[in-house]
Amino acid sequence: MIDVLSYTCIGLGIVFWFWGTFPLVGHRSVLFKLHSLSVADTLGSMSIIVGLLLKRPSEWSLLILGLITLAIWNTVLGYVLAYCSSGGGSNE
Repeated sequence: MIDVLSYTCIGLGIVFWFWGTFPLVGHRSVLFKLHSLSVADTLGSMSIIVGLLLKRPSEWSLLILGLITLAIWNTVLGYVLAYCSSGGGSNE
């Protein structure tokens, strides 16, 4: 049962990864594309890590560290991109 749940989480993560690439071919703004890609990539990566956590519970400390790092890094990167795109980062 754990194997089925683990593979389901990993498969869902891969689906999120591919789902995040579809907005890249659209005609929206670059920031919309980056936001869609980063959210889908974060959810996909976290889902894969949860699947690995179910598969290899002996490595829980490293996998939890990976989840926390993904959440913090992608949140901070989103704020940096928003700040730079708003003109706050320009020296005019």
